[in-house]
Amino acid sequence: MEQKMDMGKMDEGSTNNLTKKAEQKDDANMGHSKMNHGNMHHGGNPKMGMEGHSHNMMIADFKKRFFVVLALTVPVMLLSMMIQQFLGVNWQFTGSKYILFALSTVVFFYGGWPFLKGLVDEVKTKNPGMMFLIGFAITVAYIYSVAIVFGLQGMDFFWELATLILIMLLGHWIEMKSVAGASKELELLVQLMPADAHMVMPDMVHDVKTETLKEDDIILVKPGEKVAADGIITEGESYLNESMLTGESKPVKKVVGEKVIAGALNGNGSIKVKVSHASKDSYLSQVIKLVDDAQKSKSKTQLLADTAAKWLTVIAIVAGLGTFLYWYLTGQSLAFAMERMVTVIVICCPHALGLAVPLVVAKSTALSAKNGLLIKNRTAFENARKITTIVFDKTGTLTVGKFEVSKIISLQKEFNENEVIRLAASLEQQSEHPIATGILQKAKDLSITIPATENFKAITGKGVEATLEGKQILVVSPGYLKEKNIGVPDGFAANDTETVVFLLVNDKLAGYIALSDEIRPESAGAIQTLKENKIKSILLTGDNNKVAKSVSAALGLDSFFAEVLPAQKLDKIKELQRSGEFVAMTGDGINDAPALAQADIGIAVGSGSDIAAETAGIILVNSNPKDIVSLILFGKATYRKMIQNLIWATGYNVIALPLAAGVLYNWHIMLTPAMGAGLMTLSTVVVAINASLLRVKN
Repeated sequence: MEQKMDMGKMDEGSTNNLTKKAEQKDDANMGHSKMNHGNMHHGGNPKMGMEGHSHNMMIADFKKRFFVVLALTVPVMLLSMMIQQFLGVNWQFTGSKYILFALSTVVFFYGGWPFLKGLVDEVKTKNPGMMFLIGFAITVAYIYSVAIVFGLQGMDFFWELATLILIMLLGHWIEMKSVAGASKELELLVQLMPADAHMVMPDMVHDVKTETLKEDDIILVKPGEKVAADGIITEGESYLNESMLTGESKPVKKVVGEKVIAGALNGNGSIKVKVSHASKDSYLSQVIKLVDDAQKSKSKTQLLADTAAKWLTVIAIVAGLGTFLYWYLTGQSLAFAMERMVTVIVICCPHALGLAVPLVVAKSTALSAKNGLLIKNRTAFENARKITTIVFDKTGTLTVGKFEVSKIISLQKEFNENEVIRLAASLEQQSEHPIATGILQKAKDLSITIPATENFKAITGKGVEATLEGKQILVVSPGYLKEKNIGVPDGFAANDTETVVFLLVNDKLAGYIALSDEIRPESAGAIQTLKENKIKSILLTGDNNKVAKSVSAALGLDSFFAEVLPAQKLDKIKELQRSGEFVAMTGDGINDAPALAQADIGIAVGSGSDIAAETAGIILVNSNPKDIVSLILFGKATYRKMIQNLIWATGYNVIALPLAAGVLYNWHIMLTPAMGAGLMTLSTVVVAINASLLRVKN
């Protein structure tokens, strides 16, 4: 117990070196806005929570801009001469070009504002990318088109400008929505820590703020409350549920002199605790730090779209300016040279490139949700194809995650299985112990009416007793039988994963009930399929060695690590990564959060805690381990679609860009602005159709 609870020994050195990579944290929204963390009220920055709120406001802002631009794009297109020529109509009227100019100006400044701001930001950081290219393209198109309105000979690009801004707003809105909520993990962790504590004073119990507690303070923890600080019990005893912190599936009995952890849920006994250290040094705060450091340590996955956009930026600028200078200096008119330059820029506009990834993401996210997968982080999902080792948490992942009755044995003819449950449940209805919860749930499942008891009394550490229907009934542990020299029934032997309680009626052994955290029926099949795909499976749990060994053997796992604390779980993940493995981690509890964040891919089971789900990149909505196999296969298919889209979105430029620049002008082969815009639109349509062909193979 001393080893498990000593949070002071956490290796801070192992986390400090991770902060060096903080700048590399995955940019998943507009390409220049960092993901934010929650507001930690234990030594954290109060601005962090505000930044998370700001991210949601940005999503709403993109949505609003998209619909405003959509409404304006329709009249812009109808008023554009190019569109009218294509439709074979003439809707020009006096002043129509000025109305077109006015509408397009609103689209440019209102709809294009995020991209113009992004352009400025990327220029300031000397890191031109997607935003720079979009901003440059819409600026050139706008300035040239305005010049046409006020006298320059040629055809304006207002409709291309409007559609470009419209599609890019849509792409960024989709992209930002896909990562919404990813900044909540630390807020959820902090919520585990109660805000107030009952501090015991010489003459009274006084409620104080948790963060004001200091070493050697005495606090009172009432039944059903969370422990406010790490410390040692000085008075009382109780069962504490630490599963959200240590991964231990069974509630742990705590007596005077033993350590307790902040955030643990107290059972039905009152305890007084001597505080070991301030809340900022608590076990839970250390877990918060581990999650934060592991999250920051993830190097930024540079999407191919970003890389392609940077190359496209260089090509577009160089080719555009080069084209303009060549034609203008060789005697062509300013209008012709400008037209060639703008056509090149339009050809290079990242319509298709900007949607190549977000469209596949939107499609794969929708399909995944129907197949038991919820994608929170697209980079993790794309990388699912690389998985070589999957690390499983036991409780709630490979197992159900709660105590359930696995066996009911009657030892007397007058007591059948239902009667054993009826009598046991009648006593346990007054207890809050998880074993009692399991027995009561079984009685409910069997539709058994639970009678009231009299003279209920708890037998400290051994069980409960009461009078029912004139009989003395006891529900006790094996230790009670040994203490009273009551013979254990023949053939009784609890396996490594079961907890057993005995039913005594008038001091006569009537039967016993075994409870266990049952292995999910799908787990064995999932492990077998992973083996077939040459992916290793490893069990990593805070539970005891016997339970871990039993579960590992039953499922055929490659190996297991037992009695592992959160900090050690993170270290185990690092060890596997250092050995060259691409590691996926699955879990459901707070204790898994640091490891989920450190793993190359974090996968949370849906029945688990919110923090695990927020820290992980992917959630198994149906808590089905077999979904991991679907995840890997679908991840591969999704990645292929992204690559195909990126190749097309950039590849057509190899042919179209030289034609737009006029390399075959002497042979009378040259792309007009309309043809350039048409090719640009076609590339977007091809990308959209290809994304729609994505399918899940189970």
